[in-house]
Order: sequence, then structure tokens, then C-alpha cells
Amino acid sequence: MRLVSLLPSATEIVYALGLGDDLVGVTFECDEPAHARSSKTVVVGGRDTRDLTPTEIDDYVRTQLAAGGDLYTLHADALAGLAPDLILTQDLCRVCALPSGHVDDALDHLGCRADVLSLDPHSLADVLGTFVEVAAAAGVPERGRELVAVLQGRLAAVAAAVAGRPRPRVAVVEWVDPPFTAGHWVPDLIAAAGGEAVAARPGQRSVQVSWSELVAPGPEIVLVTPCGYHLDGAARQAEAVLPHFPDAQVWAIDGDGLVVRPGPRLVDGVEAIAAILHPPARPGTIKRVR
Repeated sequence: MRLVSLLPSATEIVYALGLGDDLVGVTFECDEPAHARSSKTVVVGGRDTRDLTPTEIDDYVRTQLAAGGDLYTLHADALAGLAPDLILTQDLCRVCALPSGHVDDALDHLGCRADVLSLDPHSLADVLGTFVEVAAAAGVPERGRELVAVLQGRLAAVAAAVAGRPRPRVAVVEWVDPPFTAGHWVPDLIAAAGGEAVAARPGQRSVQVSWSELVAPGPEIVLVTPCGYHLDGAARQAEAVLPHFPDAQVWAIDGDGLVVRPGPRLVDGVEAIAAILHPPARPGTIKRVR
């Protein structure tokens, strides 16, 4: 089966299921595993925002969406040339990836008959469920069940390790300028790691909030996990958070690697967050800023 992934998390799922050799198309943002983007055909492009500040990125996104524009470009001819059997996409967030409706329209125009599977999880349990969905759609259902069983075993080990310990209040900042609080599966990660997520929106879209709304619940620990950034970028943005939480620990986390993308590495995220809330902390993926 020839697979195309239109979002980075789906690419990670495909490789975790041992289907990397069947993957023929990816997006310009697929960077895990590191060779995925260089060894596959890129069928989705977009603006390179690496040189923009968080404020500039937010302004760009809002302007594009308000004008009815797209943040991503589907290279339809390249997609057609790959003759895919299964395309993995999403409808969860227009800011994160190309919506499935765009894909359906392109396939109709091109006369392609690929199946399109939209992955739209809202909770950690939903994310695990998508692994089973992808495996079943790719014709290897047992691999999905095996992957979920392994990840659930790791989550159970974390739960046992933090059982009975005090649950610190944790605020998650998903964007710093303007500030956004944690939504969808992120509060589940905090709970699974032995914490209490405050000023959060479990199962719902992350939204812009005021700093006072994040400060009011009195978080003991603040996690900075900006979407689209790995650890170095998160650490730089965490500096702007410090003045708002003078009495809290502030930690930067590899947001794309461990928190934001709904893929298998969310369990790595739970383990890393548990090490913050109940030390020792894991090096390399998290950094204490204060």
C-alpha cells in the first residue's frame, strides 16, 4: 500500500507502525524521523516562519485566515504522480495542517481514487485510538493494537510511579505572544504525569487568554510548549514568561517533539513531564528556565 501523510504526527505514526517503506509523500514540516522529509516526496508546502517572532507568526496566521487564505499549499500534481492508496490528513486545526476537504477536492479534480483518513483526536485516549485506525486502514490492524499496548504499558508505569504523590498545579503555555492556554490532549498529559492542569481546556481547542487568567489559579509549575518549536525555541520563548510567574518554576519543553503533535511521542512527553513534577528530570527534551 502506498501511503501519503499530510501532517507530521501521521508521519510519526506510520513509522511507529513499521510502515515507513510504504510512505511515499510527506509535508515540508515532517521532521521525525529526521530522514523522512529528505527521502520522500514533499506534497504539502507552506511559509517558512523560522525567522519570524511569535507575534509576527500570530499576525500572519490571523491575517491569512481572516482573508479566507490557506496556510498550506497542496502540490496536487506531485500527489497525483505518487498514485497513493491511502492519504492521512486532519480537520482538527487549520493552523496545524491542510484540512481534509482540500484533499478531497484535489482528488476529485485529479480523478484519484485514494482513500482519505482524517485523524482528529481531542484527548490522549483519542490519540491512541488513531494508531489503531491508521493500522487498520493500512491493512495491518495487529500492529496498531501492539503499538497501543506498549504505550499503555509505559503510561501505566508512570501512573504507578506517581501514585499517592501530591499533584502540583501546572499551567501550560502553548503560545506566548499572545498567550494561549493548553487544550485538546495536553491537560491529559499533565494528569497522566501526576499533575493538575489549571487554566486548561481538556478536549477543547486551545484559545487565547490573558496572563492574569493563567496566573490566577496559582500554578506551582509552568510549562512552555510552543507549537512549531523544539527545545531551543521553547527555551527562548520561556524567557518572556518569567515575569508573569515570579513564584513558579518555569520549564521549557520540546513542544513539537513531546506535547503538541498527536503521535506516539506524547507518551515520551508524559514521562518527561512526570520527571519535572516528580524529579529527577530527563535531560535533552526539557529545560528549567527558573
